[in-house]
Order: sequence, then C-alpha cells, then structure tokens
Amino acid sequence: MLSTEDNEIMTRVGPGTPMGALLRRYWTPALLTSELPAPTGDPVRVRLLGEDLVAFRDATGRVGLIQENCPHRGASLWFGRNEAGPDGTCGLRCPYHGWQFDADGQCIDMPSEPPSSSFKDRVRARAYPTHESGGIVWTYMGPPETMTPFRDFGTESLAPDLQVAAKLKCYCNWVQTMEGNVDTAHISWLHGWFGAEDIEDDGSDKPGYPSNRQTWKFWAHDQAPRIEVHDTWYGFRYAGIRETPNGHTNVRITEYIFPYSTIIAAVPYNTGHLMVVPIDDHSCWRFTFEASEKPNPAGHGGAPLFSFGPFAWPSDRRPGGITPRNYLAEADYNIDREVQRTTTFSGVADFVSQDLMVTESMGPIYDRSQERLGTIDRAIIRMRQQLIRTAKTLAADPAAELPALPGPDHDFRTLRGADKILDEGEDWRMLGTDDDPAVQEAGAAIRDDGARDRQPAAGD
Repeated sequence: MLSTEDNEIMTRVGPGTPMGALLRRYWTPALLTSELPAPTGDPVRVRLLGEDLVAFRDATGRVGLIQENCPHRGASLWFGRNEAGPDGTCGLRCPYHGWQFDADGQCIDMPSEPPSSSFKDRVRARAYPTHESGGIVWTYMGPPETMTPFRDFGTESLAPDLQVAAKLKCYCNWVQTMEGNVDTAHISWLHGWFGAEDIEDDGSDKPGYPSNRQTWKFWAHDQAPRIEVHDTWYGFRYAGIRETPNGHTNVRITEYIFPYSTIIAAVPYNTGHLMVVPIDDHSCWRFTFEASEKPNPAGHGGAPLFSFGPFAWPSDRRPGGITPRNYLAEADYNIDREVQRTTTFSGVADFVSQDLMVTESMGPIYDRSQERLGTIDRAIIRMRQQLIRTAKTLAADPAAELPALPGPDHDFRTLRGADKILDEGEDWRMLGTDDDPAVQEAGAAIRDDGARDRQPAAGD
C-alpha cells in the first residue's frame, strides 16, 4: 500500500505539483500529426498535464502549441482564425479583438491598438516548443533552461509510410493505466477465455519462439507467473515467467521507460510503445506508436494474436488516429453475463476495453492506502518507487540529475519487449537486446533491403 501523501504525489500532475514538475522535464506526446493535417487548418484543443492549450499548424507548416485563453481578455483561441498575412507573418488570430499570435506565442499583430503602439511586442501567450516524429506532435513543457534533446525511440529515421500512431482516451488517473501496462499476471485472468487450454499443440511448445496461438495456452496453463525485475538506466525491464504445458519456461519481457512509456512483450520482440500521457488528474491518453521497421521479418509467432479467440478487435479500431470508444462505463462496457459464465473470464468482448473496465472502475484516482499487494505486483511497486522517489528528489533540488534522459550512452532505439521459450541456461535479460538472434536477424533483413534499394536498375 501507499501512504495518502505518496499517492497524492504520484497522481497529481498539474502546474506546481511534484509529479507535474517531473513529467514536464520530458518530451511528451501532445497530439497526433494527423490532427493537424494541413497549414492554416483548423486549430485543435489540447488539454495536457492539467493545462488547456490550442495547437495549430501555421502557413509555413510549423506547429504551435499555446495557451487556450487569449492574454488580452481570456477568449478561447480555439475559435481563432489561422491566418497568413501578405507580409509573410502567420499565426492564430483571436476573434474578439484581432490580436494575432505566432507559433512561439509572440503577439505579432494588434490591429485594435494605434499603429504607432509597440504594446504587441511586450505581449506573449504561454507557448511550448514542439517536435514532430513518428506521427506524433511532441512538446516540452518544462523550464526552457532544462530542455533536453528529443528522445529518439527510433521514429526519427522512420519513413513516412511506416509511421503509425494512435491514441485512445481513458477516464481515470494516468498511473492506473500505467499499472496495467506493467502487470503481466492479469492477462491470465482478465483476458482469459475458457477454450485456451484446449488449443492444440502446434509443435511450438519447445525452446525458441512459440506461435501466438500457443501463448494464449501458456497464459491459461500457468496463471500465477513469477515476476523478476531488472533495473536499467532508463527504468527497468521485467519478466513474467510461466511454465508451459510441456514443462518449458516461457518468458514475457516488458520494458518500462521512465516516466510513462512501456513496450509490451511480443513474439519474437516488440518495438511499439504504449505511452500514457496525463490529460489531467482524472483522465489520460494511451498513445501508441511504432518505432522501427521490420521487427519480425521471419514471421515468428505466425498469425497475429487477435486473429483467433473469442475477443473482438472492432473494424473501426483503426491502426492510426483517434481510436473510438464503443465500450463505455455508462454502458457497463457492454458486459455479457452469459458470455462471462460460459466463454470468457470478463464477459467484455473487446480486448482493450477489458483493461479500461478494470482501471476506470477503480474511480478517477484510486486510494492506494487501502490496497494489499502480492508477489505478482513487483513491477508495479518498482514503477511507483521510481516515480515517487524521483519526484521528491526534483522537488528538493531542481538541478537534480533525472533518469532516462538523452546521453552519450543512452540509445533509446535499443529498447524492446520480447517473448520466448528459454533454452537451457538462457538468460531472459538478453532477449530483445542487440544480442538477441531475432534482433540481429531483423537488422540483417533491413540492411539487405537497403543494399537492394541502392543497386542500379537494369540498363543503367
């Protein structure tokens, strides 16, 4: 359990809070690039870390992220005009009195004041720097003097056609969502279905990479995984260790990248991030994005995880964009009690909505002073310890060194989740690293494709 004080520190993210100050030291997803598709397009409301902001793409294609309320009299700049002037200036113009602000928040035109006035030069809207990468508009909301280079998880070098990003709104505190991401035990229960143990052995229950179909069977066969946590420079990685029906050792390895990202286990490895971004204290976005090309050229695992089994993966759950919510609390997540009795453990058809059901049903901010944790909660405990300890350290010393920031020895592109049946004596900590044969295999495939692309065409 946590003390009430520590729970408050961990969950409150607004301006002036310890956790809010910590999260603002990291480049944070603000919105999807697809939400601002064209220069001088419509502005977009953005609520982030308890602040109400407006994003817009100006006539030059640059993204601005500024306070929603006009510094003049407080009208919402979301109603503003995204304009470009004949003199080359461009920005968002307030509909109330015509004041115009550029992407840096500087007032560049004040037509309601005398032409001789220099007042506009002394007026700024609060603005945050932005950076586009991997289909996401990122922002830095901390003190300008502590701004670090962008953390490149691999998106900087991705071709536009490989950039896939999406977001899904959750109606609960961000930590509740994060805790589900570092809880591998719940997949045996919340995501369980009664036919999983009857899945036929397809020959992949042996050392190496199991089929995705077999992993369902492993979750059902061993419902009390052993949890091992390994601290790293960026946070930690942890393994959920299960015995397979044939007596082998299956490990699911998830990365936790401080402060709010995870890379969930997958066969043979995974580079896709699930990043939980607080909207405010009571809601958050689940941003997902891909960070590499060809993570599995050999096709280990076979058919995708959701190509079989009783769970829905709705046709309108698009690979990119804002994911619609068809399973909501007010409809009890469309729970079917007969299905719960006969087919699935939860009775909720949509896989992701099963997670939302349990995390949102805790309430907007769960009171962790009343909980009781077990051995399956080791990764959750470690995440909480790192968050609370670092927030307190920063509050005591604003110049304190923070974890998981860019540095000469910190390559965020090497972080990967993984899933494998171990060989005799194999250390799970190697899986998903640059030493993993599956990673090397994918790297060789990418290099071969690049070499072919550089070959001159016949007749050249």
